[in-house]
Amino acid sequence: MPVVRPGAHLHARKPARVRALMSCLTRVSGAVVLSLVSLLSAPSGAHAAVAGGKPIRILVGAPAGGTTDTLARTIAQEMSQALDQPVLVENRPGAGGNIAADLVAKSPADGTTLLMSFTSHTINATLYKKLPFDPIQDFTPITLVATVPSVLVATPKLPANNIPELIRLAKSEPGKLNFGIGSVGSSVHLAGDMFKMMTGTYIVNIPYKGTTPAITDLLAGQVDLMFASTINVAPHVKAGKLKVLGVTSPTPLPQFPGALPIGATVKGFESSAWFGLFGPANLPPEITQALFQAARHGLESPAVRKRLENDGAQPSAMPPEAFATFVKQDVKRWATVVRYSGAQPE
Repeated sequence: MPVVRPGAHLHARKPARVRALMSCLTRVSGAVVLSLVSLLSAPSGAHAAVAGGKPIRILVGAPAGGTTDTLARTIAQEMSQALDQPVLVENRPGAGGNIAADLVAKSPADGTTLLMSFTSHTINATLYKKLPFDPIQDFTPITLVATVPSVLVATPKLPANNIPELIRLAKSEPGKLNFGIGSVGSSVHLAGDMFKMMTGTYIVNIPYKGTTPAITDLLAGQVDLMFASTINVAPHVKAGKLKVLGVTSPTPLPQFPGALPIGATVKGFESSAWFGLFGPANLPPEITQALFQAARHGLESPAVRKRLENDGAQPSAMPPEAFATFVKQDVKRWATVVRYSGAQPE
């Protein structure tokens, strides 16, 4: 005799439409549970507001229009969307970026005041005999935003079209040519000194208070040459207002066809600038991570990556711990170059 389970006769007598309704409700309930689980397990990451959603300021120690400013404004827009709070950029140029850095070093460690700095942050550790802050101890590294190779550009009228021709011209007329220097002690400044040191040439440095005024005078023919980031000069090269004599990267750059690496002529020559985001010292780990995730969210956006790469910048999104190690090593690396060059801040 077959065994009948308790309640089986009740289920068998349910109308088909009732059974269908119960099956649908079961599926809906399962979907709701899965949605709740997904919501609860989703990482807060970049979407956790910092300091209760107060406006965040990114201070830039360079004038508007330069590479540091351009990158700061790009990342500020992306971070604002990721954090759902205002992220503003303020330019505080002067003293090779030290004015902005000092303001951030002395700011509350709540994540509302950040610094978009550049290679000078580690160069200045040796360039300046005394700083009002410690470039390592007084900051919390958040992320390396990008690295940018430089190019050696010249006015179209310069009677040299490549590095070998430039070296011959400079040696034939020592002191006649000059370099526009956007910022004393910057990576592009030291790239020029490195070039002179490695080629045995004498080219006069003409310092400016920022990249933009230096490029303005270069375009006007007031200076002959300039090492500058790809971001700042690409539009002028494309328009035929400047010509590229060489690139500082170890390989050619696609946006400057025909321009060879300087290292192909001057063996061992290579130089790239870096740009990174810092907070004051003792920034709480959860705030550091929220800011890093917001910056990474933007840097990993295909549109942002394409925009930066088209300008010759290589997005990084290096994690805080790795960036902290990078900064310490970079201080040591530039110390040797600065001492050898004898560069002095103005």
